[in-house]
Amino acid sequence: MAACVGKVAAGLLTRLQTTAPTVRTLSMSHSLTQKVPCSLWKLGRLNHVAIAVPNLEKAQSFYKSVLGAQVSETVPLPEHGVYTVFVELGNTKLELLHPLGEKSPIAGFLQKNKAGGMHHICIEVDDIKAAMTELKEKKIRILSEEPKIGAHGKPVIFLHPKDCDGVLVELEQA
Repeated sequence: MAACVGKVAAGLLTRLQTTAPTVRTLSMSHSLTQKVPCSLWKLGRLNHVAIAVPNLEKAQSFYKSVLGAQVSETVPLPEHGVYTVFVELGNTKLELLHPLGEKSPIAGFLQKNKAGGMHHICIEVDDIKAAMTELKEKKIRILSEEPKIGAHGKPVIFLHPKDCDGVLVELEQA
């Protein structure tokens, strides 16, 4: 592991072939040992789960008035074609998404899913550019050539759901 950290710190731009053992404790008190490949970037915490909603005001009211959650004001993001509202959950957030404009990707999603539903998950990374480079090498499709500024004012990219077991994955610079 120390050798891997040293190579990463040295700024190697090639994919490292070494692996480091990692132990994960399961809730049933069993442990699982797996090899995790070394990388120039690190996957972080779950930032949010995004939910497309057909009625933003109704959804805000549900989370605030019925469930008692802290709910943000509505923020338009024209460059992404959405209105966003964040629901604070303590350990993560929900992002409520509603279409903004005729070409909104959320409008298309809601045409297929009239009642709304889970749209994507967002995971933080410590180096979004290094993540992009390595993911491209691994033939994971990225839905934009360059990161865009997301709802938190940080660079984000989206990974094609067909390359991520059917889930649209957003990576956000931590």
